[in-house]
Amino acid sequence: MQLEKNKELIRIGVFYDGNYFFHVSNYYNYVHSKHSRISISGLHDFIRNKVASVEYGPMGFAHCQIVDAHYFRSRPGAAEASQKGNLLYYDRVFDDILMSEGITTHYLPQKSNAGGSSRFDKSIDVLLALEAFDLAFHNRFDVIVLIASDSDYVPLARKLNSLGVRIMLLSWDFDYRDDYGNHRVTRTSQDLLNMVTYPVYMEEIINEPKPEEIPLVESLFVNKDSTTKNGDLAPKEEDEEPLGEDYEVSTILSVKSGYGFIKYPPLNLFFHYEAVVGCDFNDLEPGDQVKFRIVTNEKGDDVAMDVELTSRPL
Repeated sequence: MQLEKNKELIRIGVFYDGNYFFHVSNYYNYVHSKHSRISISGLHDFIRNKVASVEYGPMGFAHCQIVDAHYFRSRPGAAEASQKGNLLYYDRVFDDILMSEGITTHYLPQKSNAGGSSRFDKSIDVLLALEAFDLAFHNRFDVIVLIASDSDYVPLARKLNSLGVRIMLLSWDFDYRDDYGNHRVTRTSQDLLNMVTYPVYMEEIINEPKPEEIPLVESLFVNKDSTTKNGDLAPKEEDEEPLGEDYEVSTILSVKSGYGFIKYPPLNLFFHYEAVVGCDFNDLEPGDQVKFRIVTNEKGDDVAMDVELTSRPL
């Protein structure tokens, strides 16, 4: 829809399903050839450009502004997070990034299964839907951008359509492995895609950008500082940090895109990037000594969890 040049400001509201965005960002950081996380500021510039292109035309960027943005996610409580290396620190760093971009955060406690593994609570989806509809009704957004994939948001899309709010959906479709080594496929709900005004297939744009989209795609990713590489970690003394009865020690055999293997005769143990604590998965190298717990995945295979770097060969 092309709007006249004297059209008033197009007000954009952005709503993140944080659990979904977290996995998308991890996918690009650990599995995809980009090996970098998604930049929030770059994503917002991308959104403004995309809205301008469909609402106003190539010259309409200045007339499209994000006036409100909200991030919803379930996450571990302080006690649980404190047992997972630097998780509390990294959560705080990401909170600072969200605040610097003017994003309001909404968190609910992450639930745990009987076996102790965490799972995402669907109530965060309900909270997002309620907040998005309430804010759309009172703030009268012209366009709402959803960063989500779940069919649970179809009722929200119907309600937003009834208000006359246009919906842009940023969706990613990709395959990945979960923290138990199981193959997972992420697909956006077709019912949700059918309900929105502007579906945007991010994976296609990122992998095969048009010439005019290349600068926007490049700015979607964080420029990594090579000085953050944890290459000078000194070996720990045996009595500096007790391993505890549940932990084993061995060395990393190989590291691949998003997963790796730990030497543990007679079989090598699989570990997923989400199982790494205390450092970034991309900092791990073959030969590094790690401590870890052994758990059983859904297929009955032993895999490594809570993998933490303890020393690096000189």
